[in-house]
Amino acid sequence: MAVTLTIDGRPVTVEPGTTVLDAARQLGIAIPTLCYLKQLNHRAGACRMCIVEVEGARTYLASCTLPATEGMVVRTGTPGVREARRMILELMLSDHPNECLLCIRSGSCELQAAANLMGLREIRFQRMSRTLYKKDDSSPAIIREPQKCIYCRRCVTVCAEVQTVHAIGPQLRGFATVIAPPYNLPLGDSVCVHCGQCALVCPVGAIYERDDTGAVWAALADPAKHVVVQTAPATRVTLGEAFGLPPGTPVTGKMVAALRRLGFDRVFDTDFTADLTIVEEGNELIHRLTKGGPLPMITSCSPGWIKFIEHFYPEFLPHLSTAKSPQQMFGALAKTYYAEQAGIDPKDMVVVSIMPCTAKKFEAGRPEMNASGYRDVDMVLTTRELVRMLHEACIDLNNMPDEEYDRPMGLSTGAGAIFGATGGVMEAALRTAYELLTGKPLPGIDIEVVRGLDGVRQAAIDLEGNPVRVMVAHGLGHARMLMEKLKAGELKDCHFIEVMACPGGCIGGGGQPICANPDVRQRRAAGIYRLDKGMKLRKSHENPAIIELYERFLGEPLGEKSHKLLHTSYTPRSAHPELARASSPAPQVR
Repeated sequence: MAVTLTIDGRPVTVEPGTTVLDAARQLGIAIPTLCYLKQLNHRAGACRMCIVEVEGARTYLASCTLPATEGMVVRTGTPGVREARRMILELMLSDHPNECLLCIRSGSCELQAAANLMGLREIRFQRMSRTLYKKDDSSPAIIREPQKCIYCRRCVTVCAEVQTVHAIGPQLRGFATVIAPPYNLPLGDSVCVHCGQCALVCPVGAIYERDDTGAVWAALADPAKHVVVQTAPATRVTLGEAFGLPPGTPVTGKMVAALRRLGFDRVFDTDFTADLTIVEEGNELIHRLTKGGPLPMITSCSPGWIKFIEHFYPEFLPHLSTAKSPQQMFGALAKTYYAEQAGIDPKDMVVVSIMPCTAKKFEAGRPEMNASGYRDVDMVLTTRELVRMLHEACIDLNNMPDEEYDRPMGLSTGAGAIFGATGGVMEAALRTAYELLTGKPLPGIDIEVVRGLDGVRQAAIDLEGNPVRVMVAHGLGHARMLMEKLKAGELKDCHFIEVMACPGGCIGGGGQPICANPDVRQRRAAGIYRLDKGMKLRKSHENPAIIELYERFLGEPLGEKSHKLLHTSYTPRSAHPELARASSPAPQVR
């Protein structure tokens, strides 16, 4: 039964269980928050910025955890409430570094925005210098600055409840409290999968991506280096957000032009090797279906997911496809196939990736990723890092002309584009597997049953009387559910599973533009599918550049050269690496 309450003199009727914060938002009443995460608010209430006055209550209450009740009378902006919020904010700022101009989140910091909203111009409390914990740069992907942490626990909630990794949590107590891995060990020594979801929800600059823009600038300035760049599928529908365009707006041609203006010698497309991944992975699936092999086969293009299964379910590593991710296939081919065609010594080549994913930085540094005889991918930039480079170079994306990718590794199909959304790899693989198995055109190219943002989706695809049962999961919490079912023997009839580490897939990657609205993922996915629908070629195996690649260089899918350059193996890891160091922990204390 619905409940009716009054907020600031205005009645509102809401469903039972609705918080006062959400009820106020239904009325268009803004209440400031710092720890609140939509759809995960049951662990909120830490920052107290959202306090309100409730008639009959002895104290101010946190509206983000307060259920609305029948007849409740709430006031959100009384002098006492405003003064209490200011005091809470001043206490936070008294224990926060005064480095706004130098912080990576300057201009997009929620704490900074709250201070501006409250009109704070001075702090009444003595400033404290929090120097107990130093910067943690042990991870190849994620940097922690504990001295900037405001203890909102958003990162803890996402890591524990969405990703179920539990890499970080509150350590110690009182003024010594720090959000860190167990035993306050470095992040690089933990089970962190480098997905970067913590960086997306951190309201300040306490967790962020490792910045590799300096190394890229240096490479671009070196006349002895031939610098090529590849752009991931999802970046083309998210980059525009940083330049004022609506989420999901495709900016492919403008992005290509902007990268040329930055000085890259060649601008290629990761969609090209996404198509190649589908050909290799599709043939691998067919091989397992017809000749035997571990089933269900599970996709392997999400590096956060790969590290997750290495830590928590290493016994199922044989189920992974051995195909490398499109990023790594590209690097291997750039320093072999392209280098040979262009007459360039691969030692003089630098391969840069523009990725939506922080975990791609970790993947590029894996020791097995050197099939070309060199490190296949030299540097990885997130979408956010590319934005910073464009701003530094005074390049306005909106004023760029539309330009085409360079050939041969810039030609792709719609199947490559949909890699950017959850379910896209599965749909692309089925488009190809169907025709390879049956020799007939696919009746309906849009396999919408595997699309959408439901956590786990399943379907049965009829391949000429042979049903192939498939499942799709995004977010590691949902991946864990599937792995537990696999462990229990409940997925014996399943043939193929797609897993993406980040909610929504790459469109929700940890390196994407930060946005507090979860509905943005849906709009980004819609942009991806519009790109696919507008392509002349929509099946990976019909890409003429891929066909030529096999004819001139690789030979055949799953062949000897393909196996060497395009496939890999994985590494079992401990689910509790901190225990190995528990006897001699190394807390990060100055």
